[in-house]
Amino acid sequence: MQGGQLNLRPVANALWGHYRRHPLQIVLVWLGLTLGIALLVGVMGVNQQAKESYRKGEQLFSNPFPYRIRHVQIGMNVPQGFYIQMRRAGLKSCAPVIEHRIITENQRDFQLLGIDPVAMLGAVKSNGIDAGKVKLLTLMRPPYPIMLGEQLASYVGIKSGDMLTLDSGRKIGPLEVINDSRMNDSRMIADISLLRELQPSSGFSAVVCGEMSRKQLMKLTHILPPGLTLERKQSAKLEPLTNAFHLNLFAMGMLAFVVGLFIFYQAMSLSLAQRQPLVGVLRQLGVNGTQLAGALIGELCLWVLLGLVGGNIIGLLLAQQLLPSVAASLNDLYNANVNLQVHWNWQWGAASLAIAIFGCAFACTWPLVRLIKTPPARLSTHLALVRFSGREFAWQALFSCVFIVGAFAVYQLPHGQLAGFALIAFILIASGLMMPYLLWLLFHFLGNISRRARMRWFFFDAAASLSYRGIAAMAFMLALASNIGMETMVGSFRNTTENWLEQRLAADIYIRPSMNMAPRISKWLQEQPEVEQVWWSWQKETRSDNGTIQVMSIGQTSGEQKALSVKVGINNYWQQLHHDRAVMVSESMALKHHWKPGDIINLPAPMNKDWLVVGIYYDYGNPYGQVLISQQKWQRFWPNSGLVGLAIHLNKGAKSDKLLAKLGEQFRLQPERIRNNAALMRQAMTVFDRTFVVTSTLGNLTLFIAICGLFFATIAGEISRQRQFSLLRCMGMTGIELALLGGGQLLVIGLMTALMALPLGLLLAQLLIDVVLKYSFGWTMQIQYFPYDYLMTLGTALLVLLVAGAWPVWRLVHRSAILSLRESF
Repeated sequence: MQGGQLNLRPVANALWGHYRRHPLQIVLVWLGLTLGIALLVGVMGVNQQAKESYRKGEQLFSNPFPYRIRHVQIGMNVPQGFYIQMRRAGLKSCAPVIEHRIITENQRDFQLLGIDPVAMLGAVKSNGIDAGKVKLLTLMRPPYPIMLGEQLASYVGIKSGDMLTLDSGRKIGPLEVINDSRMNDSRMIADISLLRELQPSSGFSAVVCGEMSRKQLMKLTHILPPGLTLERKQSAKLEPLTNAFHLNLFAMGMLAFVVGLFIFYQAMSLSLAQRQPLVGVLRQLGVNGTQLAGALIGELCLWVLLGLVGGNIIGLLLAQQLLPSVAASLNDLYNANVNLQVHWNWQWGAASLAIAIFGCAFACTWPLVRLIKTPPARLSTHLALVRFSGREFAWQALFSCVFIVGAFAVYQLPHGQLAGFALIAFILIASGLMMPYLLWLLFHFLGNISRRARMRWFFFDAAASLSYRGIAAMAFMLALASNIGMETMVGSFRNTTENWLEQRLAADIYIRPSMNMAPRISKWLQEQPEVEQVWWSWQKETRSDNGTIQVMSIGQTSGEQKALSVKVGINNYWQQLHHDRAVMVSESMALKHHWKPGDIINLPAPMNKDWLVVGIYYDYGNPYGQVLISQQKWQRFWPNSGLVGLAIHLNKGAKSDKLLAKLGEQFRLQPERIRNNAALMRQAMTVFDRTFVVTSTLGNLTLFIAICGLFFATIAGEISRQRQFSLLRCMGMTGIELALLGGGQLLVIGLMTALMALPLGLLLAQLLIDVVLKYSFGWTMQIQYFPYDYLMTLGTALLVLLVAGAWPVWRLVHRSAILSLRESF
């Protein structure tokens, strides 16, 4: 036992000395594991930070404000008189806020939060928080600065003293970057008076309140007037809505880790294959398998440790870069305010450690066992393991069939989000395992049918090179397929959403007036010569046993029917909707409850039982289930109540800007309550593009990892074949021929891989749309294809591979052939 321990150090030194001769492999091994862990940790950090923000609720200067008073009608403010009444009632832990979204000259939008510094300071003090470090009172004095946290300033590229130029040309500021961890969300903060100038209005967007006693809550509830509502923390509301968003991010992170793990497996396999002669010599000198295994497992543990440390550090930095985009998306989609300060959490480290150990054990067990169990005499032959690559690829293909059967079994189960991800994972794994075997068969087939000796050698040598290129090519194919699949899904989703919005936003101007003003505005509009017609709509959220349901009304004009994007309906659905006890339901609600046209459903009071579903319509802009009823039925159930909206159609040639100006002058409507078609469309598509920028970034990073892995694997492999290239050069092959050999083989492998990745990516996109998107959000759509984007993605990747294959050979041919041959021995 003791002798074995004493002999382990020279064995380890001999084995680990391999990296002194091949330092590039250090980069390859570290790169795959570290970058894979980094992307996974980065996504875990983003998701955890967002979920913690949901649970903590509204926070200002690290002070929790779990209660929020707002108007039940969107765009309506909390009256200033009610806030004064609250103060007189002794509710001192509350403070008013005004929210306003500003757009800069660079078309970047930010949420500006207006506060009353004196009231906020009192509310902060009442909760026992030291407010001395926060310069709230400076907001009230000229030049009326705007505060923002360091994280937001770093993301935007702003420093203290800068002015912010709005799209209108007005400059506001100066900006003051606060180096305080208590100001670390995605909002800018200013005095209320500044927001009054930017957006003249009365009242407040909301009144936020800190923790209150039961007595204070009862007092507040007693004085709360009709039309205002008191909300508790929104975590219960936000987490179910955002689960699909975070699950999709986590799936992208896991995909990046799997691709990185393939690169790690490729690097370790190459490293072990290159050390097989050394292992054969050590075995012949008396070193047993246990000592070899101990030294190699120790090496593997060291790589896992280095990968974990590097991956967690880079992952934390990546989370800091991704979080602002994710926070902006969550704010746009769900009005969620996410803290931008990310701190390392031991749970990430524990999760990444468990995943890394399992992944490394899964990736390295077979190469390690194969190396130790191979007879020493066979290990002395340089190509011992290359000869059996075909058999190994056949075994991989056999395992691939197992995953194909698993995918088929999952597809037979009830469809859902998790089942969809499992199906995609099985298909990706099956394709990755099958791909090297198909390439190996293809190259042998091409070699057998080729008549020229050089071409035969080219293809057979390419087949042999799969022993160190095969896994990297597998990772490249998976990353490329995932990238194509995400491009196709996002592109299809974007085009579908844009077309849906063009149909849905049929009117020229949309107004959200108060219930009292709506009749006067409608009457005034119908008297204007440029107005063709005005559509009314009512909206109300109601609780049911199945969650929140949004009920909307619709008129019976032909224009309103055309503006409704109907998926499926019974005969004469439009007439039955307006004359019978009938409703139409949104696609997401129909999928959730398994409703179809012709079903009889029950709805919450006062609508009650026995409603006929006459149709299902597309609705890509609503996280809740939605029911559509006629105007007559609305007035029967909720006469003149709910949120009212007016859609204004102008005559041909009429200018919407002139009518907007007249409306503002006549009724003094707040800007957020009146929007034209173009502004709504632009805002919706901006939100869409921002939502998927994180997904696109993760996809591109995954492809980058795969390309880097194949690049370094090829360089390492070509350098290890320096003796072969030197001999070929001494036998008369020119430098150009050698460069074409190295780059050409890799280009052919990349081209074949790309041809396999393209249909796999399109299948992945179809599954993302038909399964994941459908059961995550309740939306369906037709897949669309983007040949130019595919060509650019494939062309860029293949160009990098061509350079990777030609560069080491080109470096070789610029040296003396005899010198290169001498160094290779």
